[in-house]
Amino acid sequence: MEKVYVGKTASRGIAVAKIYKYEELDLSPVKCKVPEQDKEGQVSQFLNARESVKAELEKLAVTNEIFSAHLEMVMDFTLEDSVKSKINNDAENAESAVSEAISEVAAVFEMMDDEYMKERAADIQDVGKRLMAQLKGVELPDIGNLREEAIILAKDLFPSDTVKINTDYVKGIITEEGGVTSHVSIIAKNLGIPTLVGVKGILGKLNSGDIVCMDAEEGVIIISPEEAVLNEYKQKKQEYENERQRLEKLRDNPVITKDGKRISLCINVGNAEDIERALPVKMDGVGLFRSELLYMENTHFPTEEEQFQVYKRAAELCPQELTIRTLDIGGDKELPYFEFEKEDNPFLGWRAIRISLDMKDMFKEQLRAILRASAFGNVRIMFPMIISVEELREAREVVEECKKELREEGKEFCENIETGMMIETPASVLLAEEFAKEADFFSIGTNDLTQYLLAVDRGNKKIADKYSYFHPAVLGAIKHIIDAAHKENIKAGMCGEMAGDVKATEILFKYGLDEFSMSAGSMDYIREELLKLTI
Repeated sequence: MEKVYVGKTASRGIAVAKIYKYEELDLSPVKCKVPEQDKEGQVSQFLNARESVKAELEKLAVTNEIFSAHLEMVMDFTLEDSVKSKINNDAENAESAVSEAISEVAAVFEMMDDEYMKERAADIQDVGKRLMAQLKGVELPDIGNLREEAIILAKDLFPSDTVKINTDYVKGIITEEGGVTSHVSIIAKNLGIPTLVGVKGILGKLNSGDIVCMDAEEGVIIISPEEAVLNEYKQKKQEYENERQRLEKLRDNPVITKDGKRISLCINVGNAEDIERALPVKMDGVGLFRSELLYMENTHFPTEEEQFQVYKRAAELCPQELTIRTLDIGGDKELPYFEFEKEDNPFLGWRAIRISLDMKDMFKEQLRAILRASAFGNVRIMFPMIISVEELREAREVVEECKKELREEGKEFCENIETGMMIETPASVLLAEEFAKEADFFSIGTNDLTQYLLAVDRGNKKIADKYSYFHPAVLGAIKHIIDAAHKENIKAGMCGEMAGDVKATEILFKYGLDEFSMSAGSMDYIREELLKLTI
């Protein structure tokens, strides 16, 4: 018997079953130089493979919105141009050109600091895997063929793998790679499948048929358990399932503490599909809609109409509250169709609201789209990375310009739409009392705030132990922000990772936080914790 301790729980739960080791096909490209007369044929091979993948994805997109995004990726003209260029200019064959083009696009996302954005690389690679299988004329393995209970063990899984999962047979997932914000993790949460990701070296420890107890509550895998341990975990599994059913019954209760304080529980999303998947958890709204995904998963700056359709759908799905953060690119978030100047320290450079205020026409397109969507729900506008009152005023002036234009065009919008700001820099903490006189609401971004206050890069493993939002300086800043908001009778919310951490719930509640916004998977636990508390 051996215990393996794991740091990343993607989806809670307990499973006891045999291992099914998911072996991926070798889709490495066969590389060769192409003579001039064969280049056209190689381009045709790519285009034919793309058409086949397109047909596959169109069928999958009918029942799962994730594949709508994959469909856009495979038809992306920048991908097509890159592949054609490698064939025509570099004399590469189709397999080699596709493999390199996919790797280049995925690398853009992998280099990002934001975990949610970083995990989008897996979606690009999933599209690449489909293309390579078509070029090689092979069929991808199918988890849907399982006919006995098992825990899936894999190097990593892609959305196209997990979409075929039958929950009657798949009782757990363990991957050697991957992250908690990947689409695979999101799908696993929605299906209620216990999932542990990023378990280094686990493939070398297990084979198909090995019995395993996995505890995705505590982050433990027990290999070849003794009979007594096996029985203990079977009992734990039953207790966990009873607990889940109990927590789900709390979903219909608004979060009103024992002494009558109403707390809002919201979710963080990157698109309308995230909202749709989260509807069963009964949230009070969306505390953070990351609008940059709409830009990053595109081939051009999205038009006003393209954005309006997305925001409108989101507002209709969640009419209670939809807080849209304006474009937050720069730093670690780049665009495939826009070249940023190289900066020595991009996290302190031209990013977020600074870009929006400099590229005013682009900013107005986004604001007009958000304003038009406000006619379909309680939409709020949130500005990122504000460090001065002047910046906030300038951003709000652009909103007023857009309102004036829409009035003249006879287009509907909410006249009293709220405009608030992220508090995520030391400057915004120190000026919180001044900002509270101008903004309609605050949302505390603890990820960047912790990084900037402690001068600790949260992506640097060598100093990871120094990154903590429980540091007294961070806690003191949070208390100051909330007090400043309440002094001016505006609400203070939080959309950073801390809001979804049960260990932080009581502290934040006692500080007076009005809105907790988190991933949908954390909401049941935070709801239960808040219902226990009194001021």
